[in-house]
Amino acid sequence: MNARLTGWDEQLGLRMIKATRDEVVAEYTIEPKHHQPYGIVHGGVHCSVVETVCSTGAGLDAMSRGYGVVGIENHTSFVRAVRSGRVTVRATPITRGRRSQLWEAVARDEEGHVVSTGRVRLLCLEENSDLAGEKLAARGK
Repeated sequence: MNARLTGWDEQLGLRMIKATRDEVVAEYTIEPKHHQPYGIVHGGVHCSVVETVCSTGAGLDAMSRGYGVVGIENHTSFVRAVRSGRVTVRATPITRGRRSQLWEAVARDEEGHVVSTGRVRLLCLEENSDLAGEKLAARGK
């Protein structure tokens, strides 16, 4: 997949491997910018990547109905400390409703160990909904 990420996702060095309405897979190679003071991946990196993969899948699903999505809850657990290498994150839907979706993500290191897990609840927004002072534009119709 060659989609170019922007903003925060680009700063993280995240690469999308697969993105469909049923599964999203992304990866990043750990660099010093990902570390907290003890030299392990910062919890905020785990939370950010979980948010991105879950939001991407939910967004692809919602776009087919002309909706957008925004995260309203992110619960990420840090399972195993990791210092280097590549982390791969896979997200799948738990439930996809008309007004909200719940997605789950699992991040693994190169050896297949789970390093973090997370769930993101997303709100589905109709076209022209107010979002931070602007109207949401229709997409995917």
